[in-house]
Amino acid sequence: MPRHLNSDAHEKQWYQRRVRGRGFTLQDIMHQCFSTHKDNTKGRQMPIHYSAKKLNIQCVSSTLATQVPNAVGYAYSNKIKGIKAVTVSYFGEGAASEGDVHAAMNMAAVLRCPTLFICRNNGYAISTKTEDQYAGDGIAVRAIGYGMRSLRVDGNDLFAVHRAVSDARKVAIEESCPVLIELMTYRVGHHSTSDDSSAYRSIDEVNYWNKEDSPVGRLGLYLIKHKLWDNDTEQSYAKECRKEIMGAFNLAESSLKPSPYLVFDDVYDTPSSTLAQQRETLHQHLQAYGEHYNLGDYDV
Repeated sequence: MPRHLNSDAHEKQWYQRRVRGRGFTLQDIMHQCFSTHKDNTKGRQMPIHYSAKKLNIQCVSSTLATQVPNAVGYAYSNKIKGIKAVTVSYFGEGAASEGDVHAAMNMAAVLRCPTLFICRNNGYAISTKTEDQYAGDGIAVRAIGYGMRSLRVDGNDLFAVHRAVSDARKVAIEESCPVLIELMTYRVGHHSTSDDSSAYRSIDEVNYWNKEDSPVGRLGLYLIKHKLWDNDTEQSYAKECRKEIMGAFNLAESSLKPSPYLVFDDVYDTPSSTLAQQRETLHQHLQAYGEHYNLGDYDV
């Protein structure tokens, strides 16, 4: 995540996968993936569905584009209150086919909400190619129809992305208006562990992008050219990262699971009498038969 998106108390991120740049630690990530008692989402979410209220990171939803209208609503709330802050929503070109994106962008443009719509166009929505999704010229051009500013950026160029998002944020705040940014990139890996991308694209295609236009490779060449990186540093850093990752992994793997009583929390602001009764029923059941549930593995 670009660092220039401030950690202001009112700057919210409605996102899919960008958290490290705002202070969400590797250990936080591991606790969420393992659903431990230290998971911010209390073990209720799928892995990599991060959330951190104190960092202004809203929780991910697997359902495409549901976060986009929410971002606009929050931005409009800030505008009404006179708060100078930007709200950011991340999504892919596949999610851009959802009606929620249309409704959100139209509302943001009409109400002039300070919102950044950041679309990562990586060529595929799981197995659906872009040419099977839209006949027009990508996503950025759609902003014209909404009366919104937009720009298309080389998403594999770190510095271009940083400059574009920084400038867009400034415009959104100073002029109280939305901006759409389309980041052109390529998804080298499979969509998920259950996806075999070789079924719908060639290995040569993947190898080309991985070799010729990888954002990591391009940044590496830049750093090496300016004598900021070398092979020894690369190997040393890789070892350091592996040690950090495995340490966080092992700690999360051995941590307690969330309390089963959390299932009754956050349903209503004030728990109903029915919920209270159900909670008591669970408590009595665990008191009587707790030895059958491995309660030692839970934060009870």
